[in-house]
Amino acid sequence: MNELFYAVALTLIPKVGPVTARNLLSYTGSAEGVFRSSRRALNKIPGIGPQISNYILSSDALNLAEAELRHMERHSIQAVFCLDPDYPARLKHYPDSPLVLFFKGNADLNPANSVSIIGTRKPSPQGLAFCEELIFGLNAYAPTIISGMAYGIDICAHRAALRMGFPTIGILAHGLEHLYPAAHKATADRMLEGGALLTEYPFSTMPEKEHFPLRNRIVAALCDALVVVETGVEGGSMITVQFANDYNKDVFAAPGRARDPHAAGCNLLIKTHRAGLLESAQDLIDALNWEQPHQKKVIQQQLFVELSAEEKKLVDLLRQKEEAGMDLLSVQTAMAPSQLAAMLLDLEFKGVVKSLPGKRFALISA
Repeated sequence: MNELFYAVALTLIPKVGPVTARNLLSYTGSAEGVFRSSRRALNKIPGIGPQISNYILSSDALNLAEAELRHMERHSIQAVFCLDPDYPARLKHYPDSPLVLFFKGNADLNPANSVSIIGTRKPSPQGLAFCEELIFGLNAYAPTIISGMAYGIDICAHRAALRMGFPTIGILAHGLEHLYPAAHKATADRMLEGGALLTEYPFSTMPEKEHFPLRNRIVAALCDALVVVETGVEGGSMITVQFANDYNKDVFAAPGRARDPHAAGCNLLIKTHRAGLLESAQDLIDALNWEQPHQKKVIQQQLFVELSAEEKKLVDLLRQKEEAGMDLLSVQTAMAPSQLAAMLLDLEFKGVVKSLPGKRFALISA
């Protein structure tokens, strides 16, 4: 068995998290060495003690690791160990970085430029528009866009990246057998073509509440800069900012109006100097001092895309209404909700339609 096998097994031992695992590696020399060590040798390692030694020696971790590797092969899942050269360099030097990362897709985990974009699950139309404009404004640099696959700003960032042809990585708080929320499966599938879904959790791990704050540290660590588009004063975005501040990452927040609950968290971050003020993509480019690459040519997809007769009917309807909800669109197009939802998602990927809060949709201006 190779070192990855033993590293995966190490992640499956109760009470052995990333910090403890790295401690074990430093004393035994390798993941395999942990399992080859005697009880006496393990007990001598600072911070281990009889309980963890017993877990290591008596657990079924090696058998579970064999099953995990079978899942990986069956589902085209890759894994990278923290001592491997392909492990994300931006992440590996933090003491709480995952021992093993599991991922699906084709993303470069060490891209030249990367930006994490996060925010509320219930953004305003202005917040969604800013998120899209920010990503479109980074066109010349084609950074990898990182977020957490959640409703709201997260999924807006992933979809805008797809429209621009940027790699985008979704950081999951569960194993790759699942997708939470399931409503984002079509987007997730598209992300695999040039990006990835990535997690520290074994294949069958369910999306438990306590996993989400821990997931946020990976969102914070993998980027050159963290951007908060909209957030309240509490919640997951503020946790991610704290991780990013602790990791000495550049953090930026989009300002908003006073007393606007969507902007309260961003305004607080700027006011307390935990984030820089961000008003445009150029602010981010200047702050990070990215080198100017050759300008990537972007075709305005909505000008050239070929539409089916039903898609044209839907687009014409949205042009008349400016924006409309699913119920109205379903009635006026005489489409079943499932068929309509699939068509709207396809139009999003084509850069013709954008989703708004409350299951409403509008055309993207040419």
